[in-house]
Amino acid sequence: MIKISNYSIKGAKLSFSYCHRLPERSFFYKGKQFPLCARCTGINLAYFLIPVFAFGFIKISLWWSIIMILPTYIDGTIQAYTKYESNNILRFTTGIISGIGTVSLLTIIGIAIGKLILTFIH
Repeated sequence: MIKISNYSIKGAKLSFSYCHRLPERSFFYKGKQFPLCARCTGINLAYFLIPVFAFGFIKISLWWSIIMILPTYIDGTIQAYTKYESNNILRFTTGIISGIGTVSLLTIIGIAIGKLILTFIH
């Protein structure tokens, strides 16, 4: 049985342990809570861009990729250690930006590793 928050699919088991899934930090659709919080929803949606980066349609520099990841950590850290309370639109937006930065960074690293492997083969 897959159980994703309030969602389940017979015959499999799946959970998102890296996400807190707090209701007040999650989106709802037709009264049902999304299986991830707003920030993780944004991050995971950005992962669909992997082919766009992997095939070189979009290229972002290493430093910009790292900078794009920072707003999520800044927002989350400030929220965790102060009385500041972010909102779901900001969480989702920083999540998308972070997800794009992560995809770009992983693509840069993957291409670099691929080039290293090719130099050792030849």
